[in-house]
Amino acid sequence: MRRPGARRGGLGRSLTELGEGVRIALLSLTGARLRTLLTTLGIVIGVMTVIAIVAIIDGLNASFASQVGGLGANTLYVSKWKWMSTGDDWWTFRNRKDMGKAELEAVVREATLAIAVAPFVSLDAALTSEQAEINRVRVRGTSEDYLLANGGSVGSGRFLSSPDVELSRSAIVLGPNVADRLFPGAAHDDVVGRRVRIHGRPFTVIGVLARRGRLMGLDLDTEVSVPWTTFLRDLGAKRTISLAVAAPPGQVQALEDQLVGILRRVRRVPPGKADDFSVNRQEQFLRIYNQLTGALYGVAVGVGLITLLVGGIGIMNIMLVSVTERTREIGVRRALGARRRTILLQFLIESSLVSLLGGAVGTALGFAVALLLALYTPLAAAVTPGAVALGLGFSAAVGLLFGSWPAWRAANLDPVEALRYE
Repeated sequence: MRRPGARRGGLGRSLTELGEGVRIALLSLTGARLRTLLTTLGIVIGVMTVIAIVAIIDGLNASFASQVGGLGANTLYVSKWKWMSTGDDWWTFRNRKDMGKAELEAVVREATLAIAVAPFVSLDAALTSEQAEINRVRVRGTSEDYLLANGGSVGSGRFLSSPDVELSRSAIVLGPNVADRLFPGAAHDDVVGRRVRIHGRPFTVIGVLARRGRLMGLDLDTEVSVPWTTFLRDLGAKRTISLAVAAPPGQVQALEDQLVGILRRVRRVPPGKADDFSVNRQEQFLRIYNQLTGALYGVAVGVGLITLLVGGIGIMNIMLVSVTERTREIGVRRALGARRRTILLQFLIESSLVSLLGGAVGTALGFAVALLLALYTPLAAAVTPGAVALGLGFSAAVGLLFGSWPAWRAANLDPVEALRYE
């Protein structure tokens, strides 16, 4: 039976050997600075590549999720069309019956879980003012609940009201980019009350929205809103209506089930037949986006790992050279009582420190590259603790893996033959 004092002595010896191994490894690395630099270069490039790509993709994911969430995190979009449909399905959706006032009135009346119901119908049209003209502006007919269901806020003036919709007023709310181009040099507060024309029909500006940016290439600030009743009267009576229906937090699925029941009844869909409408969610955007970025992520990480593999081979080569150069030193240490485990630990520590140094430098450079891209390009970057752990963990693992063979060779040298080595 081993005594407690023996266990404590063994632990103390192991700690002493570990500390001595770290000291010797640091002396060896600082004694050959140029070789250490060249050895770590492959690790630096590999880790920098992986960290920069991971940081950029994480930043893009966070930015995209934030933008999609700004459209209304708990909102369902009901339409005859399905988002992200394939070309084979286009005719199926095209031949569906249009949605109209009957569906809107039924949802407003019967959807008890809905906290906001906003119809919307749109077209691209030219807008003119006394000073300028803009082509292909997205004109949206909607109601006072649009911002509540879809997100966004008013920067100047006000948004559409219930009387605007009920009385079919010729009121219009401009996106900030539209206001800037139609009234160059004018403050948004001064734009309120002025006139613009759509297809020759005059509209009075009642508000200008706050800036929102872009989503999947779509400029959310180059849109205008008018009452949907006015839209159908003046701009396109036969266009299909879609609905944005907002649910309380945690009630999205329950609201969707309720909407499906209401719309199937109103549209007289027979039992057993497929829905002739689509209930779309923002998750569809995120799913497609993640599929696109996932492939890029895999390729980029693969390239980085190949670079790390090359760097690891370089570490193994240099460590084998180091073992050869220090053969006599190893023989002396073995003759003085050093165990094989001690020699093995010393060289594993040395290879790990070399790789970890390269990983730390590569992580710092990777973040620097990502932040510079975020600063001077439209790309986003997110510095996360997970990315730091990824860079340092991979580099340390590479050092242990590729330093194992040289360390084993050093630990298994014959002491007598090592002492004779010149």
